[in-house]
Amino acid sequence: MTTTETVLRTIDANLGAATDRLFDLLRIKSISTDPAFTGECRRAADWLVQQLRGLGFEASLRDTPGHPIVVGHAEAKRPDAPHVLFYGHYDVQPPDPLELWESDPFQPRLADGRRGREIVARGASDDKGQLMTFLEACRAFQENGGLPCNVTFLFEGEEETGSPSLPDFFAANKQELGAADLALVCDTGMWNAATPAITTMLRGLAQEEVIIRGPNRDLHSGIFGGPVLNPIHVLAKIVADLHDAEGRVTIAGFYDGVCELPEEIAEQWRALDFDEKTFLASVGVAHPAGEAGRSVIEQVWSRPTCDLNGIVGGYTGPGAKTVLPAQASAKVSFRLVGGQDPNKIVAAFRAFVRERLPPDAGAEFISHGASGALQLPFGSEALNRARRALREEWDKDAVLVGCGASIPIVGSFKRDLDMDALMIGFALEDDRIHSPNEKYAFDSFHKGARSWVRVLAALAA
Repeated sequence: MTTTETVLRTIDANLGAATDRLFDLLRIKSISTDPAFTGECRRAADWLVQQLRGLGFEASLRDTPGHPIVVGHAEAKRPDAPHVLFYGHYDVQPPDPLELWESDPFQPRLADGRRGREIVARGASDDKGQLMTFLEACRAFQENGGLPCNVTFLFEGEEETGSPSLPDFFAANKQELGAADLALVCDTGMWNAATPAITTMLRGLAQEEVIIRGPNRDLHSGIFGGPVLNPIHVLAKIVADLHDAEGRVTIAGFYDGVCELPEEIAEQWRALDFDEKTFLASVGVAHPAGEAGRSVIEQVWSRPTCDLNGIVGGYTGPGAKTVLPAQASAKVSFRLVGGQDPNKIVAAFRAFVRERLPPDAGAEFISHGASGALQLPFGSEALNRARRALREEWDKDAVLVGCGASIPIVGSFKRDLDMDALMIGFALEDDRIHSPNEKYAFDSFHKGARSWVRVLAALAA
C-alpha cells in the first residue's frame, strides 16, 4: 500500500514542474470584473478542466450567466472512503495601479523576500497559488496509486465580484455537489509564516439603513429651530443609546445565542504572539474600544458588534447653512456570532428605533442583507484529524482562529448544501492580495501541497 511518505516524496520531486504549472495559470489574465477579460476567464476555466482530466478526473466546464464554473470528480481507491468537496476560485482582481508593480503582474517570477523566495504575480496568493496546492496534492496521490478520498473540485470565476452565479448553480446541482461529506476551502491563511491555522469561526453580518423623517421639508433653523422636531437630534439619541458605558449593545435579546469560548480555545488565544498595542497603533489609535474586559482578538473573532458605518443629515457641503433638515439617515452593520439569528437581530433593531421615536417622527428601514455566523464544532472529528495532520507537517500545533469578516461561499455550503467546511489556507498577512506586487511564499506553495497530502490521508484514515 502506498504510504503518505511516498506521496510526500513525489510532491518534493515534482516541485519544479508544479511551479511551472502554477506560472502557466498565473499568466492567464482572468480578471472577472472587467468584460474585456471574459475570454481570459474562460481560458483559465478551460486550463483547469484540462489539468483535472489529465489527472483522471471527470471534469467539465459549466456555463453560467457570468463566468464558467469548473466541476471535477474522482473516486478514491477505497470504496468506503469519505467524500470531500474542494473549493477555489480562478478569477483575480484587476492589477491597477500598474505603475506600482515592480514587474508585469501577469508574468510571474520568483523573487527574494525577507523570509525566502516568493512567487510574485496577480493571483499568486488569492487564489491561484492556494488552489494549486490542493491540485498538486491530488496529482501526487494519483501518481502513487490513487486518491485516499473521493474528491469533487469546484472552481468558480466570480468570487472577486461577489459570486452572483453560485446560488442558482447550487440550486440546480444540489444533488451532485451535496454528495460530499465535507467542504475544504483554501482561501484563508496561516497564523504566521511558521504556524498553520484552521479558521473555525466566521462572523455573520446584518446590514440595515434607517431614515428618520420629521417636517415635510428642510426649514430655516432661525424660524423653526426649537419648536419643530429635528431628525438629526432624534437619530443622534438613538445612536447614542445603542451601547452602554461598558461597550455592550443594548438592543433587547442581542446576546441570545452568544456563548463563551471553550477554555481550551480561550487559553490558546491568550498564548498567541499577538500584540494588541501594535495592532491598534497600525491604524493610529492607542486604546481599545468595544466591550470592556474583552481582548482585541476575542472581540474580532468571537464577539458580536454593532457599528455605525455612515450618518447623513442636513447640509454637509462647504461653509455653513442654517438648515433644520427634513430627514437624517444612518447605515448600521451587525457582526454576528454563534447562534445569533440575523432576522431576530434586524427585528429587534427596528423595534429599538421605533420605541425611541418622539411624536411627529417616523422611521423607514432598508435592509442590505443578513446572514448568520458559522462555526465548525470544536469537537469535530474532521477538525481534530486536520490539526494532527498539520502538526506533522509544520511541527507546530495549528491555531484555531476566528475570522471577523464573512466568507460567503462557506455560508452557501452550510445553507444550501448543509455541509460544514474546513478552512485551511497558507497565505500570509503580508501577501499584498488585491494590491500591487501580490506574492505567495514559495514555502506556502510547497508545504501547502504537502499539508493537503497529510490532511487527505488523515481524513481517510
